[in-house]
Amino acid sequence: MLSETSTATVRATLPAVGAAIGEITELFYQKLFAAHPELIRDLFNRGNQNAGLQKQALAGSIAAFATHLVAHPDQRPDVMLNRIAHKHASLGVTREQYAVVHEHLFAAIVEILGEAVTPEVAAAWDEVYWLMANALTAIEERLYAERQVAAGDIWREWTVAARVEETADCTTFHLAPADGSPAPAHLPGQYVSVQVELADGARQIRQYSLSRAPGSPVRAITVKRVHGPAAGGPDGEVSNHLHAHIRTGDTLRVSVPYGDLVLRDSTAPVLLASAGIGCTPMLSMLEHLADRGHAAPVTVLHADRSPADHALRGDHRALTHKLADASARFWYEEAAEPGDGEGRLDLAAVAVPAGTKAYLCGPLPFMRAVREQLLTKGVPAADIHYEVFGPDLWLASA
Repeated sequence: MLSETSTATVRATLPAVGAAIGEITELFYQKLFAAHPELIRDLFNRGNQNAGLQKQALAGSIAAFATHLVAHPDQRPDVMLNRIAHKHASLGVTREQYAVVHEHLFAAIVEILGEAVTPEVAAAWDEVYWLMANALTAIEERLYAERQVAAGDIWREWTVAARVEETADCTTFHLAPADGSPAPAHLPGQYVSVQVELADGARQIRQYSLSRAPGSPVRAITVKRVHGPAAGGPDGEVSNHLHAHIRTGDTLRVSVPYGDLVLRDSTAPVLLASAGIGCTPMLSMLEHLADRGHAAPVTVLHADRSPADHALRGDHRALTHKLADASARFWYEEAAEPGDGEGRLDLAAVAVPAGTKAYLCGPLPFMRAVREQLLTKGVPAADIHYEVFGPDLWLASA
């Protein structure tokens, strides 16, 4: 894929570019939003931008892609590309936007690295960029075609059929297409994007997992209210808007479903591990397993602050009980009930059958810890799959 000449140049300059990639991406976004303020208003997550998370994710993906090309010039890091492409498709990204990104990204590279960017260096990194951009474009256009929508035309009006308060900070919204048409098909574990207009006119977008199985007549998202900087993360502009303003009968702009973390149909044992609101894609998978009458062992694990904070806790237990060979174990930091674990999720006493396919969703530290424990128990890395809410900062190491 990467030419021999460019491979040599990228290999030689990768340390310098890698060392400066944080500065480059920060300047890139400054230039991009100065030229196209509509992108930060209506496409990019302003909370992630303010917290620096999107910059970290972009830097990590560029560095990971270039490093992979140098080590394996004839291969593509398809796992990483597919994850990014699904997220882009859920936002309605189109081919034309890659040229805009290229313009401002390379202007930032030249400004930060200065005279080190010779014509040969510029040509080599230009090749890297377009290899990545064209690969992503091809995947995204295939995803649009599979959903039978024009590139970028992902939005439809949905009606809130019901609103259920799950916990003090989690609300489930039951959704149905406003025009009465059938809901688009989805796979267990996928998400939709929701776009809302905020008080300042910005039309911000966030992704929420579908918490019901594909066979369910109900499409539902469970939204946790994000308390912003007080919780150590970005402002929850959209989650707070949904909690405060969206009621039964209101309409929302919702995308067709996307997401590469999906439950693979097989007869293998399954382990579903989640923390906090990460339970939502796991519940979709769990309900799907119950609907299919999955006969192999299913291990359901969840960690949360307390039973009162555990959204959909009743569904978690009820769906587990529907399976022929399934067990559920919950861990809570406080107010644990008899039979529940206290503190952090610990696999020491959990039996993990041979051949288990594991699916993880929750904060990155949680997933790293669970992944390490699963590897110790002999689960191959290839059989451990994960979902990250927000920018994927794990791309280079997962």
